Amino acid sequence: MPVIVGTSGWQYRDWRGVLYPPGVPQRLWLEEYAGQFATVENNNAFYRLPTEEVFASWRERTPDGFVMAVKASRYLTHLKRLRDPEEPVHRLLDRAAGLGDRLGPVLLQLPPNFRVDTEALDACLGYFPRTVRVAVELRHASWWAEEQRLRTVLERHGSALCWADRGSRPVTPLWRTAPWGYLRFHAGLAQPAPRYGHQALRSWAGRIAEAWPDEDDVYVYFNNDPGGAAVLDATEFAHAATAAGRTVSRTPPRHRVGGF
Repeated sequence: MPVIVGTSGWQYRDWRGVLYPPGVPQRLWLEEYAGQFATVENNNAFYRLPTEEVFASWRERTPDGFVMAVKASRYLTHLKRLRDPEEPVHRLLDRAAGLGDRLGPVLLQLPPNFRVDTEALDACLGYFPRTVRVAVELRHASWWAEEQRLRTVLERHGSALCWADRGSRPVTPLWRTAPWGYLRFHAGLAQPAPRYGHQALRSWAGRIAEAWPDEDDVYVYFNNDPGGAAVLDATEFAHAATAAGRTVSRTPPRHRVGGF
């Protein structure tokens, strides 16, 4: 499933009636979600790293082939700011091992005020085994001024530069640094906010089709959760990517979302 589409999280109460039927209890929302999407980006780990047992329970509650990306703990990215990364990286991987074959990429999202430090990034990525895909979301403009050094570090570790959209436009360079990709949608300009318009989604589907052949995995997550926007936009994006000739993972039928 080369273009793997999902949302950033699944436990949003205003998704009741959009993705979740009114009668489904919240404790079963992961099962309901995983029956309609093939992947989710788990943001819980960023705020409080779950135990291995919790990760294992998520594995048991999802079907074969389901993929859970994991956002690295803010202890590593925001508090330690990548300093002394060995212990927090190993702790993350030890616990996330509970996902088994459900484990997808790990996302390192650095703070907006984290200025370029390719040495720290290089050292941190070195503690991840090559069997684990790592995407890096950089948010300070100083990183783009050291393109060659940054690209060299990411390419050496097989790590993907996370492409990101905010306001229906790219806020990162569209560099391909690995034979797989990672894209995050934070907020569009369409109404009702924070929805994305059809043209914005079609443009992104075209960028992916130009950058990667169909056999390469590209993970796509919608982080604009209010009002179920992420669910609706993920479904529309999947339709646009299919129209662009890409193979896409399962998403809810367009007529299904919000149809309760």
